[in-house]
Amino acid sequence: MDPEAERIHRKRQKESITMLGYVGDSEYGIPTRCPCGGGIIHEVRGKDEYDTHPGKRFFTCKNYEADGFHYRQPWVFGVQQELERLTKRLEEVELVINWVPEVNRKIERLEAEVKGLNGQVDKLIGEVYNLTVQVELLEKLCFD
Repeated sequence: MDPEAERIHRKRQKESITMLGYVGDSEYGIPTRCPCGGGIIHEVRGKDEYDTHPGKRFFTCKNYEADGFHYRQPWVFGVQQELERLTKRLEEVELVINWVPEVNRKIERLEAEVKGLNGQVDKLIGEVYNLTVQVELLEKLCFD
């Protein structure tokens, strides 16, 4: 296969895979982009019969045509899925918040241990200094 044609083919495959990702992302929650790359508008298909009920709402691609390549999702489905996602995220945040006091206790305990270890290190440094002085004295006595 010609290297240039192969490069073009790979580029088209990558674009196709990217498009599949856009489609997958747009199928859940409140969409922000259509798979065609167009923006999403909030459309209200209204009926003139009712003054108080504005009509059915949709998340629609601004380039929407009924050809299957553009996105149109009922507003209720998108909002419901978004609420489910946010509820799940809130539950995860609650778990983290409930875990914070335990982490604080562990931090306090570790700080106390570090303080104790610092005291031991200071004590050992003093002992090393004393031993160094004693070694110097012994060297003077032995080699003088």
